[in-house]
Amino acid sequence: MKKLKLLFLIDPQNNWIEKFVKNYKFKIKRKFSIKISKSKKWASKADLIFLMNYTRKVSPSFLIKNPKTFLVHESDLPKDKGFAPVANQVLKGSNNIKMSLIKVSKKVDCGDIYKKKTFKLNGNELSDEIRRKQAISKLKFIEEFLLEYPNVKFKKQTKGGNFNKRLRPKDSELKINYTLKKLFNKLRIVDNNNYPAFFKYKKKKYILKIYMSQND
Repeated sequence: MKKLKLLFLIDPQNNWIEKFVKNYKFKIKRKFSIKISKSKKWASKADLIFLMNYTRKVSPSFLIKNPKTFLVHESDLPKDKGFAPVANQVLKGSNNIKMSLIKVSKKVDCGDIYKKKTFKLNGNELSDEIRRKQAISKLKFIEEFLLEYPNVKFKKQTKGGNFNKRLRPKDSELKINYTLKKLFNKLRIVDNNNYPAFFKYKKKKYILKIYMSQND
């Protein structure tokens, strides 16, 4: 049987997941030949495309040319469409992170749904460990879909839901009157390098970086 060509299209500006895709031991290699790229030039050669943490809106012309384009959005769609779905769930205090595998549509995160799943956090992970669990759970979900393909069924997504805006560096600000317990979920999702936690006091800005001790 001829292998189908599968493209994992990585967002060039949000490419932390790339190493996980490259290192994942897929069980689908008898069925698919896999290409991992940040360039859309490979799309025309692919039978299926998965957008991986893609923060750019794809054009209608791209979807016309590549109708079998899919993604996993980490929310219980139609809730929490848009940016930073995992971070927003953690900020709300959830450790049961929802995921929806959908067909990509013209409207962001509004495509037909294949299935929904949940991955669990224990409540003390910081950003790097959250990302690791997110990536592995996402890839297992995609693998399940690909093992079933082409015998997969979709259902229409219900209307409504909210849309989350992109998190900005300013969103890492800590309120100094809050307790550490109240601030902890925000500290879990900050990026020490790109958007570290900070607070302002007496007209000065103080930057905090958080790490988990390796001694306990």
